[in-house]
Amino acid sequence: MSKIYVIHENDEWTVHLTNRLEEYNLPYELWHLDEGSIDLLSSPPEGIFYSRMSASSHTRGHRYAPELTAQVLSWLEYHGRTVINGSRALQLEISKVQQYLELEKHGVKTPRTIAVVGKEALLQGAKEFEGTPFITKHNRAGKGLGVQLFHSLQAFEQYLDGAYEEPIDGVTLLQEYIQSPDQSITRCEFVGREFVYAVQVDTSEGFELCPADVCSIEELFCPVGEVVENKPKFQVIENFQDPIIDQYKQVLLANGISVAGIEFIRDKEGVIYTYDINTNTNYNSEAEKYAERFGMLELAIFLGKELDHNNSVSKKTITK
Repeated sequence: MSKIYVIHENDEWTVHLTNRLEEYNLPYELWHLDEGSIDLLSSPPEGIFYSRMSASSHTRGHRYAPELTAQVLSWLEYHGRTVINGSRALQLEISKVQQYLELEKHGVKTPRTIAVVGKEALLQGAKEFEGTPFITKHNRAGKGLGVQLFHSLQAFEQYLDGAYEEPIDGVTLLQEYIQSPDQSITRCEFVGREFVYAVQVDTSEGFELCPADVCSIEELFCPVGEVVENKPKFQVIENFQDPIIDQYKQVLLANGISVAGIEFIRDKEGVIYTYDINTNTNYNSEAEKYAERFGMLELAIFLGKELDHNNSVSKKTITK
């Protein structure tokens, strides 16, 4: 039977989607690709395939899940299966360098960034930001991995000699620090390349801010300002509108991405800097409940429509 296949490596992030699929009586099967194999001479099952592979899989002990997923996606695409967030989406998911280049290609402004491998090269690269605050982050990250704020070259040298952790792919990004007047970032959610909503995220307590309920918010680090009491960390923005949405849609279309959360920060002059495309987007239930907007619900409806379309095309092919 044709069904929805969900490719992933984290059961906790997937349960919210499967609950919605069951609510709509949609047939599905989970493919947990922490490990496995592919017979290249075999054909994939019939159905549609949705990849929720995450760049942060290695933090959950699933070091090679993205590599295995890349091979599976190539196999599915070779056989002409409908793949949602396919090979190109995965390439962007695991490389912020590729994200930034693609955003700039479509006229979307990104913070000045230097990609570096090696401690000596990092020290040299940091000198380019001397006199101005800058941050580090991992090229292959998720959940704000490796994000640290530095106000001086001396502080960065101490970090390199002590707490520095090499990224899983070896590439560290040095990036200009864009300061938000209200200490927040904005995340724009898309399903089926259509804008669903924007959520404001309070960054006053730190940078490691995954929207998913299962992400730990207790280990936040690197405060960027005064903590605001009783302020929701995640808050859906009512009736958000901005020309950047149409630019984001162009980026998604050009890269075959159907589902994504794109994050930006606005500086004191109102200039938008985009710094992340998350193709394994998650949603915060408290923010959604308050706003009565539900990302996983929209996603389940979208996948159901894609499955119906796929089945209709298959029937016409068989009839011919």
